[in-house]
Amino acid sequence: MSTTGRATTDADAASDIAAQLREAGFVRLFANADGDSLAASGVLARALDDRGSPFQVSVVETREAYARRRDRLNDETLVVSVGIGAEGSTAESAPTIRATDRPASVTAFDVARELGSTADAVLALAGAASSERVGAGETAPLLEAARENGVERRPGVGIPVDDLSNGLAHSTLFHAPFSGDPGAVQAALAEIDLPAELDADAHRRVASLVALDATDVGTADVRAAEAIGRALSPYAIPDGPFSTVEGYADVLSAVACDAPGTGIALALGHEARADALSAWRSHAAGAHEGLRDGTTGRYDGLFVARVDDAPVRTTARLLREYRSPEPVAMVVSDDEAGVTAADDSGVGRALERAVAEIGGEFAGTSQRGYARFDGDTKAFIAAFREAL
Repeated sequence: MSTTGRATTDADAASDIAAQLREAGFVRLFANADGDSLAASGVLARALDDRGSPFQVSVVETREAYARRRDRLNDETLVVSVGIGAEGSTAESAPTIRATDRPASVTAFDVARELGSTADAVLALAGAASSERVGAGETAPLLEAARENGVERRPGVGIPVDDLSNGLAHSTLFHAPFSGDPGAVQAALAEIDLPAELDADAHRRVASLVALDATDVGTADVRAAEAIGRALSPYAIPDGPFSTVEGYADVLSAVACDAPGTGIALALGHEARADALSAWRSHAAGAHEGLRDGTTGRYDGLFVARVDDAPVRTTARLLREYRSPEPVAMVVSDDEAGVTAADDSGVGRALERAVAEIGGEFAGTSQRGYARFDGDTKAFIAAFREAL
């Protein structure tokens, strides 16, 4: 997906973005509807707030929605797009943090520091975790800064709450037989005889239970083994909004899709924990139900699940990681589609061509994307297959 203006996608560009933010009279931050972009926007917004600079944050789902809202603004507003690729910017020098191999939250953290702000390393690290790239070299500064705030790795599973039955049932970092059902989680935990106060050994037993159940999936076993690793040995957050960085990331991803207003409040540091957890539970329940009940079809290189009412982006990710025998997975409803790929597969370009043929809007990268489309679902699937 192309973007006009200067490419600002690496650490060297942080000073350029910061310089533009310093001079801006008013800043509009537009975040893509994903956890990394939401967290990155929160990091930038907090830095602007520290400076007393006025700003507004919005979450947009598609490239076209971003363009419509951006083009209604006056020339005195500095627009910053985070995680969105879009053409036809009204301001050629408008800073853009695009979705690349480098998490948007890492770039936002660098920009905040350039602005002289004490950036929230835990929020930025959670954003990077939601992009599935914690542990990569780019996130090392975030880890170091987060450790200074007491974040440390421990055994177990990365969930946002201390209640295991609630946290394991509603996590979307994995899919297991008990997912979506706290009662089933309680029954499974009863079999491993945990102490009332969880110690390191108890956390390890919980992690083993989850890993074994989540990876017993047959054709997708290799990807499942890789995916479950992102949920294990989490980074615990002392006195944080959520119990672990990985759980924080899970919540950010859910609210970015289903409750953007709550997500913005959370990213800005306002009291939104209860509402965010409520949205996360509903989001997870829908995703796990969609994964179980969706009608699937297998094509050369593509695995498709049709659902009635499920969060298509999260369900597509779980489908790819835990069910799909093909490298590209799509979840599609009557008018929405979410797609993820194991490798760079031109997903965004394929979605762009499909909506051009069928009608609709999209946002996407080479590995993931989202679309709202017009017309027949079968026709959209066919158009995407041909474009892919």
